[in-house]
Amino acid sequence: MVALLGIEGPAVWLAYLLCILSTLLCIVYGLLNWNKGDEPLRDEDVKWAAEEKKVEQEL
Repeated sequence: MVALLGIEGPAVWLAYLLCILSTLLCIVYGLLNWNKGDEPLRDEDVKWAAEEKKVEQEL
């Protein structure tokens, strides 16, 4: 087998390829979700925050 760039094993090439592909996938995912924002607040979250603030003030 011919060594390309001094790397002979196909498993090593596969590892390099998967690292590069996963990096590209992460970049694309990050660009698509860059300014997407958080999910909207639910009523139960608002109630919980109010109760939590009340408990902290009582302490």
